[in-house]
Amino acid sequence: MLKNRFIILIIFLLAIAVYPVEACTNFLISKGATKDGSAMITYAADSHTLYGELYFWPAADYVEGAQLDVYEWDTGKYLGKIPQVAHTWQVTGNMNENQVAIGETTFGGRKELASQKDAIVDYGSLIYIALQRSKTAREAITVMTDLVKNYGYASSGESFSIADPNEVWILEMIGKGEGQKGAVWVAMRIPDGYISGHANQARITRFPLNDSKNCLYASDVISFAREKGWFDGKNNDFSFSDTYAPVNFSAARFCEARVWSGFNKVNKQMKQYENYALGKVTYDENKIATNRMPLWIKPDSLLSVKDVVKLMRDHYEGTALDMTKDLGAGPFGSPYRWRPMEWKVDSVTYVHERAVSTQQTGFSFVAQCRSFLPNPIGGILWFGLDDTYMTCYMPIYCGIKRVPNSLKVGDGDMVTWSDNSAFWVFNQVSNFCYSRYNDMIVDIRKIQSRLENKFQVFTPVVDQAALTLWNNGNKDLALQFLTEYSVNQVESSVAQWKDLGHFLLIKYKDGNVMIEKNGIFERNESGKLPVSPLHPSYPDWWYRKIIENNKEHLKAIE
Repeated sequence: MLKNRFIILIIFLLAIAVYPVEACTNFLISKGATKDGSAMITYAADSHTLYGELYFWPAADYVEGAQLDVYEWDTGKYLGKIPQVAHTWQVTGNMNENQVAIGETTFGGRKELASQKDAIVDYGSLIYIALQRSKTAREAITVMTDLVKNYGYASSGESFSIADPNEVWILEMIGKGEGQKGAVWVAMRIPDGYISGHANQARITRFPLNDSKNCLYASDVISFAREKGWFDGKNNDFSFSDTYAPVNFSAARFCEARVWSGFNKVNKQMKQYENYALGKVTYDENKIATNRMPLWIKPDSLLSVKDVVKLMRDHYEGTALDMTKDLGAGPFGSPYRWRPMEWKVDSVTYVHERAVSTQQTGFSFVAQCRSFLPNPIGGILWFGLDDTYMTCYMPIYCGIKRVPNSLKVGDGDMVTWSDNSAFWVFNQVSNFCYSRYNDMIVDIRKIQSRLENKFQVFTPVVDQAALTLWNNGNKDLALQFLTEYSVNQVESSVAQWKDLGHFLLIKYKDGNVMIEKNGIFERNESGKLPVSPLHPSYPDWWYRKIIENNKEHLKAIE
């Protein structure tokens, strides 16, 4: 009987939850959890149709009565007009000139809440409109929630990461569906000294009802659930996620596992949640998951930018979900699996893992917000294109006045090639690497490390030079300096990545491995021809797999 009830529960949860094909990953780092007192958020914008580029809106002033056209971020569909504000702040990528930064992941949630007729504002518009209108993270929450209240919410459930130099917040929101305008939502401030994360599954469960310093929520977030018949308990027992987006196997294995893996890198106590990450979710009699991870954890030691970047580079290495260990990794240990993630053999459903580092990333970043520097100097968007594991995170100060040419919007798209586009340059390298991963990744990580280590060494020097100009009254010159530095580092990195692509093609062409030392290919005694290349064998276990069902056919005749 108990077994039947459990099966019914799983079917129920699968029926009410919707999980997107495109998936993203965020980590949220409070200033008390970092070595230098920076607040940080990360974002991997993962989509099979999203083109990686750096958005840019200069600060602007508008006349009374001006209107803003709103387009859906995912599709480009025109949604409608809303009143424009008198002044907007400059936005570079997902950070504005006030060091406010925003990222997101879609959790979907209850299907009946996923659409809302005549809604004007989608989740992407919420991000970029809020960045143009906010001076702090808390103000961004107000802007975002007021927008959906006034103009409707044109998306399904979303988790947002929102940071400024002093605070980091997680905001979770889901629409009210057809017939009602707006959304219900909860926002919680990450406690100082702690980190959080979300990856396409709502993570806020119970929340304090009388702590406006650390928790904000829609006035009807509980009463709306009561009206729908989804909750009938005490207010203090209300769980946002368990009501609007319950956890099931897919949510735990494909989504929460990514957060667990990041937490596992920085906290030794996370082993206890491994079963949950594997999708083995347990429930109580009220259909509430009982073995969920906490919303936030305290890292064992303070984190640097470099440490936070490592959170974004992960294929579950060293865990029970390690993607390099099963047969799907092939002879070259590839931690990548092409879609779909779920597939059937003999009517039985199986899965591939969904890691933080994935092939379909459009762009990603680590947003670093520093309260001890003036805003245009304090905010750095460490920006990368394509796969997080193979990209190079390049420094872009939030006060820059122009975007590097290789990152400009409109230079190529997902079906239009551009030799100048950083997106295509990085994709060339990563897509070639997928074919012989365990060898090529070594060459890629050498260049990646060299560049990123250089940026980390340069940063305090660049900060100080800009600060000196700023404090001496040369603010425009300080911004020009930061612009030139950011642009030069991006363009230099893209050029070196082009060279890396050429190097990899020469070295690994046709399954050969050309002999080289320190990047210089060796030639024979005449100097006219290369030294004969290596022809590395497949691993022994792969040969055994090849002959498993073809032993007689492939056996040599002696």
